[in-house]
Amino acid sequence: MELHASSPTDVVVEEFNKTKKDWDEAYVQTLAHIQAIEEHGKSRSTGDDAGKKESLPRLNGLAQDGLAMLSAAQFNLDLLIPQLPTDDHIQNAQFTLQSWNEQIQSLRSSLRNANLQAKANMRKAAQEERELLLGGGEESTVRRRNLQTKAGMTSAAESITESLRRTRQLMVQEVERSGSTLMAFEESTGVLKKAESEYKGHVSLLSRTRNLLSTMKRQDVLDRIILAVGFLLFSLAVLYVVSKRIGILKLQRKVVGAIKAGMAADPINNLAQANEPIVPNVDFDFNLEQPMHDEL
Repeated sequence: MELHASSPTDVVVEEFNKTKKDWDEAYVQTLAHIQAIEEHGKSRSTGDDAGKKESLPRLNGLAQDGLAMLSAAQFNLDLLIPQLPTDDHIQNAQFTLQSWNEQIQSLRSSLRNANLQAKANMRKAAQEERELLLGGGEESTVRRRNLQTKAGMTSAAESITESLRRTRQLMVQEVERSGSTLMAFEESTGVLKKAESEYKGHVSLLSRTRNLLSTMKRQDVLDRIILAVGFLLFSLAVLYVVSKRIGILKLQRKVVGAIKAGMAADPINNLAQANEPIVPNVDFDFNLEQPMHDEL
């Protein structure tokens, strides 16, 4: 069953449909080659007919190539299943994968049976050829010549087919290795994307931390300046107060010294002034010019 993409950009679903189309084409071709192998050697042919027919090793090589293409399509489908967009797509793809596996097993069994049938056909044809060659006549001579030519061509074709088969096996192994490498790259890409997102988060955090440290440094410098200015003002205030206190003490000492010096120079006056009675200062301010009235 062919899946339909939910949007034109759904590359995974399109790749699934392409893989299924490749499978169908390879399956039809492989089945045709197996049927040709099964029919190989059934009828005797002349030299012209032999040139038109494919040899058995070449037919086997083509069938093996078809099986390899089917295995590659099955491998691609197995890679695509986890990437399908919906559960329905995944379930249908799993059913398809299981069906493909059964069909590949059936084709391999059919290929073995076809080769057995081809060998039986070739033995029967060889027996007929032997009987014909043992007979006399011009037809037997022509057939012997054709068989010699055919034997040389078959040997060369088998050599070429064997070389191509080895090349095909190497290519299949390389495809499988490339698929494994692709999966490893996809996993590495996911890990790198996750690391990139975490790095971006750490970069923003470091940027905020750097700004906070800069603010704290500026605040520290400002606090130091405030402390230095405050200490300077406090020191000036202390010096001012101390200088004032020292000046008052010096003045007080000078006054006390002067008082003591004055008392020592005139002790008698000081004593007389101390013993003199204190008379209140009464202001007798009479107006002598005012006329006096006799109240009597």
